[in-house]
Amino acid sequence: MRYAALFKSGELLRRIYDAYHRLASCDLCPHNCGVNRIKGESGVCGAALLPKIASANIHNGEEPPISGTNGSGTIFLTGCSLKCVFCQNFPISQFGNGEEITTKELAARMLKLQKRKAHNINFVTPTHFLPQILAALWIAIPQGFSLPIVWNSSGYEKVDALKLLDGVVSVYLPDMKYCDDSEAVKISSAPGYREINRAAVHEMKDQVGNLLMDLNGMAVSGLIIRHLVLPNQLAGTHETLGWIAENLGTETYISLMRQYFPANKAVSSAVLNRKINDDEYDQAADWLEDVGLENGWVQD
Repeated sequence: MRYAALFKSGELLRRIYDAYHRLASCDLCPHNCGVNRIKGESGVCGAALLPKIASANIHNGEEPPISGTNGSGTIFLTGCSLKCVFCQNFPISQFGNGEEITTKELAARMLKLQKRKAHNINFVTPTHFLPQILAALWIAIPQGFSLPIVWNSSGYEKVDALKLLDGVVSVYLPDMKYCDDSEAVKISSAPGYREINRAAVHEMKDQVGNLLMDLNGMAVSGLIIRHLVLPNQLAGTHETLGWIAENLGTETYISLMRQYFPANKAVSSAVLNRKINDDEYDQAADWLEDVGLENGWVQD
């Protein structure tokens, strides 16, 4: 895989050192908390030193090139740099549910999923455990690990942190949630989301390019952007899709998602306490066509 050369050259080990060094005054995500996670302190994401996972299993509900026929080897990491009021996984992302394990055990989970014939290893909300994931990869490679890595994230990422993943991640699967910073702050506690997210997705595109699939339709490398349509156009869908087409190209693959429902604190929100309706989603799908984005998936 892409990371084999990094392992053989020693570059992967250097990146692990650099990444762990950042944990002493953590600046892996845009919150720049500055806490010493090596000593067990935690910041916005809730993570300390050891990786913490909620599950590691075969998942068949991702986009077709990710799940395929055998499923994606999905590892849900506990904690998140966002605090989305509507998060459907809030017990994991915000309440800290999960199992604290060593990097050696994380490597073992990856190898076990490979043995179960997963098409890839799909790290969900992985940003705050970037150093630990690199370390687990370094342990797993000599034991025969060879699956593509999918980086399934909120898109609230720092470019300098993403550069540690260049040549490691095969498929980036980021969200583009908002085009209005005020909504990003109110809904997800994510100051500066718009520009941070756009710079991050640009870096991802620079690293892996457009989606490339093999003869069986499985993702080999590339970028897939997820955009969740929110009620009352709070996600700024039209502007976001236009920006993607203009800045990343109309060949970009988009997963236009309609499964929003008011979970967690959204049930008490005057603007988020309902599912989206057919008109809202149909309009978003029309905007895809209007801006020339033809690659990807819409949902029934």
